[in-house]
Amino acid sequence: MAARCPYFAVEESSRGIRSGESPAAALRRILATPGAHQAPCCYDALGARLVERAGFPIGFMGGFCVSAARLGLPDVGLISYGEMVDQGRLINEAVSIPVIGDGDNGYGNSMNIKRTIKGYINAGFAGIMLEDQVAPKACGHTEGRKVISREEAVMHIKAAVDARKESGSDIVIVARTDSRQAISHDEALWRVKAFADAGADVLFIDALASVEEMKAFCAVAPEVPKMANMLEGGGKTPILSPAELEEIGFRLVVYPLSLVGVSMRAMQDK
Repeated sequence: MAARCPYFAVEESSRGIRSGESPAAALRRILATPGAHQAPCCYDALGARLVERAGFPIGFMGGFCVSAARLGLPDVGLISYGEMVDQGRLINEAVSIPVIGDGDNGYGNSMNIKRTIKGYINAGFAGIMLEDQVAPKACGHTEGRKVISREEAVMHIKAAVDARKESGSDIVIVARTDSRQAISHDEALWRVKAFADAGADVLFIDALASVEEMKAFCAVAPEVPKMANMLEGGGKTPILSPAELEEIGFRLVVYPLSLVGVSMRAMQDK
């Protein structure tokens, strides 16, 4: 049987965007409170509303599930910036919780990343996740992924921070590295530390392979929140409970395939 993630109820005070509060400010407030805050990945407005109705404080628009639902295609860099912004706008208009959008690899160079940041801000996102894969990208936890150089990866995060300042926004920048699988665990630790120094607000290493690696990650730049992804049904990273993840040091937990997987199974069942 595939591993399943336990979920837990969220205090009412941690939910929703308050009056006069920007989506990003709400996300920052939630991440500043104790706990490993859960964010199931949604791919449309209905799913986002169900995430909100279930009491989760944060939503996450994942590239894998949007590519699957909108295009019927795998997560290999085929979905475009414009399609993701369009989908995100519909999702954000449907809910009153902060939503993080998957920005893939920013859809190009530093100039493209600046445009991506500004587009995600205008679509209502509270945060954006940017990764350091080369184009065309590959789905997380798959073999054969390649990453851009250290210098270019850091430059991309700096470009995102600059775009945020230029927009007068407080959007949360989630900096992801895929270098754990592409190069080494040590390389991934170096990159997330450099991303934190460049101004990233949340750090994420994809495909950590053990609890020991997860602990080493959380020890880097301890003042910056860390994100974990629990890939139900299989993956490199151990499936842990929110309490276990909080004890290790994670502040944000996403579930990339849970909703799309359940939806597919329901449509297939007779």
